[in-house]
Amino acid sequence: MDHVQVKINGMPFSVPKDSTVLEAARYAGIDIPTLCYLKGINEIGACRMCVVEVKGARSLVASCVYPVNEGMEVFTNTPKVQESRRMTLEMLLSVHNRNCLSCKRSGSCELQALCQELGVENAAEFDGALPEAQTDTSTLHLVRDNSKCILCRRCVAACQDQFVSVIGTNSRGFDTHIGCSFERPLSDVTCVSCGQCIVACPTGALVEKDQCQEVLDAINDPSKYVVVQTAPSIRATLGECFGMPVGANVKGKMVAALRRLGFDKVFDADFGADLTILEESHEFIDRVQNGGVLPLITSCSPGWVKFCEHYYPDLLPNVSSCKSPQQMTGAVIKTWYAEKNGIDPKDIVVVSIMPCTAKKFESQRDDQNAAGPGIEDVDIVLTTRELARLINLAHINFARLPDEDFDPALGITTGAGAIFGATGGVMEAALRTAADVLEGHPVDQIEYQEVRGTEGIKEAVYKIAGMDVKVAVVSGLKNANEVLSKVRSGEADYHFIEIMCCPGGCVNGGGQPIQPAAVRNFTDLKAIRAKALYEEDRNLPLRKSHESPVVKTVYEEYFGEPGSHKAHEVLHTTYVARSRF
Repeated sequence: MDHVQVKINGMPFSVPKDSTVLEAARYAGIDIPTLCYLKGINEIGACRMCVVEVKGARSLVASCVYPVNEGMEVFTNTPKVQESRRMTLEMLLSVHNRNCLSCKRSGSCELQALCQELGVENAAEFDGALPEAQTDTSTLHLVRDNSKCILCRRCVAACQDQFVSVIGTNSRGFDTHIGCSFERPLSDVTCVSCGQCIVACPTGALVEKDQCQEVLDAINDPSKYVVVQTAPSIRATLGECFGMPVGANVKGKMVAALRRLGFDKVFDADFGADLTILEESHEFIDRVQNGGVLPLITSCSPGWVKFCEHYYPDLLPNVSSCKSPQQMTGAVIKTWYAEKNGIDPKDIVVVSIMPCTAKKFESQRDDQNAAGPGIEDVDIVLTTRELARLINLAHINFARLPDEDFDPALGITTGAGAIFGATGGVMEAALRTAADVLEGHPVDQIEYQEVRGTEGIKEAVYKIAGMDVKVAVVSGLKNANEVLSKVRSGEADYHFIEIMCCPGGCVNGGGQPIQPAAVRNFTDLKAIRAKALYEEDRNLPLRKSHESPVVKTVYEEYFGEPGSHKAHEVLHTTYVARSRF
């Protein structure tokens, strides 16, 4: 890589030739503050927080978009720069809802943090008229409060990056605000509930719809048997909410915290992931052997399923009919587990801890009531952030907790279930089981490296039982659109496709801990979080879903075999074509 010589605050540095000033400063160990910038997503130089002085430039320049050149001299912290940044913050505050203490982003708000760093306490010089406050609570997963919006447009860029683009800037000048076309509520457009706009937002303008009180009410109701399940990726991300390193596996402390919150049982949704693999692998084998619709496309990600219903309804026959691991676990709890333990499913409350805001939407979909009409498989869904909020509310000292194990009834899981949280994990888990079934014996090679990694599109061909199985792994809906357009046209020839709505998979879901742009822009969160799941897989004694003794017991006692009529009644679902307008 070619380098250029620059001076930053009087010190000489050699930096990559294609760097921006912001990136060059980072090489020099200097963090320049930003508000609108998200690398690869929103590079518009609009907020002016990242301005610096460049020798010879007529005015301050936006370092996030200003390229370096040979001999450049940059000054990042002069009085002129400091004053400009303070004025920018004061102007933002002048039209900002400053009820910070009651804001869910207090303590993790980038605007708040910059004000504290630069000593900006008020906006008295610029206080005056305020834009009309607009709030949208129409969806199941999100609350938008434009009184806290700073018009950084990160959410708009994130939505565009997901190929959904249902929000944008409406009106002009002082009345500019973020909204949907024709001021429609978010529930009336083709939002897929992915929540990527929430993790992109630097303030509290976008937050998940909080259901913590519903959980507390259920726990405190003596007539209810309250069960909690946690998704595979939560163990690799929850620690970030308590100051632990990115990628720390806190499974044991997470279980301990949930038990101390008062849940009757703490189960692992990896069990549902293992169930999904048995049903999905059987479905794949059946389609291959009996001339079914191919490629088979995974159905674990509700955001992706909703995207398909809106944008590719003609490909719905390709989508696996399997419920997601969340819904499968809930369904088994309210059928097999309830029957086995003599509990009326009407008295069971299933709470899910998920990385994904779309899971809130999924739990309320039709055909998600295996135990009977009016009895939902999953009753309440909390994001990782909401769980952290609940733990803090209960004054549980997370860092001091001992490591505890999941309750045994649904607590024995496999490495195949653990890797569901990373892009490529579902494909790899399915291949492990499908290979054993098709080959007729246990296959020793179980790590499918070609489908690992955080790239948006990965392709591979595997020889299984004499057949070349062509697979694709996709994360992020922009990439999904690229692959599906080729499938639709006949240009692509796959047997099996994994699609995850969020870039990088569930470890980067819209319900995961929010990291500031200073971290997101220079740290591969997806890869670090996924590494923790692959390490867990490597260290578990069972690494194939069909080896799980609990899964075997459930089939022996309740379903019979994968793909049975009973399994379809409880573990499978249907989809519906939806309008894009």
